Amino acid sequence: MLFWGMSFVWSSILLKYFQPVSIIFIRLVISSFFLFSVSLIFNKWEKIQPSDFLLFFFSAVFNPFLYFLGENYGLKYSSPTTTSVIIATIPVFSPIIAYFFFREKLTIINIAGLFLSFGGVILMLITKDFSLNVDKKGILFLTEAVLAALIYSVLVRKLTFRYRPLTIIKYQNLIGIFLFLPIFMLFDAHTTFLVKLNFEIVSSFLLLSILASSLSFVFYTKSIQILGISKANIFSNLIPVFTAIFSFVLLAEHFTIQKLAGMLLVITGVYISEMKFKQKNN
Repeated sequence: MLFWGMSFVWSSILLKYFQPVSIIFIRLVISSFFLFSVSLIFNKWEKIQPSDFLLFFFSAVFNPFLYFLGENYGLKYSSPTTTSVIIATIPVFSPIIAYFFFREKLTIINIAGLFLSFGGVILMLITKDFSLNVDKKGILFLTEAVLAALIYSVLVRKLTFRYRPLTIIKYQNLIGIFLFLPIFMLFDAHTTFLVKLNFEIVSSFLLLSILASSLSFVFYTKSIQILGISKANIFSNLIPVFTAIFSFVLLAEHFTIQKLAGMLLVITGVYISEMKFKQKNN
């Protein structure tokens, strides 16, 4: 969640130079190269069963393809903090999805922590007159990203029963490259190759690709494997906290007492939602 929270800042920096599809495409290329290199170096290869080809393909359609389209275009019309806050609504809907498909159950304290955390998210988003200061286009794209993430969590949960997280993410990102390639070549390639590289661009792409697109997704998939969809997604509420902090430090985004109070509620809610789960396992 730390790396994903920072990813909105790195993507915001890259949007000064590139269109959203270009950022996603280059990000996936670097990420795939990194993950396949890790598999080669540490001999972490798994054979994909032919019966799972479609499951891998459709999981990649929802993430990275549809999710990243919604997230990056949403970020284009919103601030990094606003974007991360809307993405952080995923845990609110995750229990419904998890119960319907996997019969995962949450305790009362889990649910209380979830809503407390979501309340902190809303507090970070609203203005002084209690209105939401968000572009309508941004909301539309980010809503699509949230829906894609929810469906993806169901598909990836099924894959975690049979494959390592590293295997799942490297093949999903590889499939994502081919899904984005036609769009990239038709609309963005001619402008992308004209951009002169600098340290800001290169460092943002490397951090975005290795930390956010590679390690974060591997860690997240492993978390779903261990905790289940609902409990793993509760931690998504931490994303806007990290984004707000790094947006303030790196992008000089406005930081208020209201945002600080929202962050405190988010962290408290996440702690409460997981507290009983940990005690049960102990």
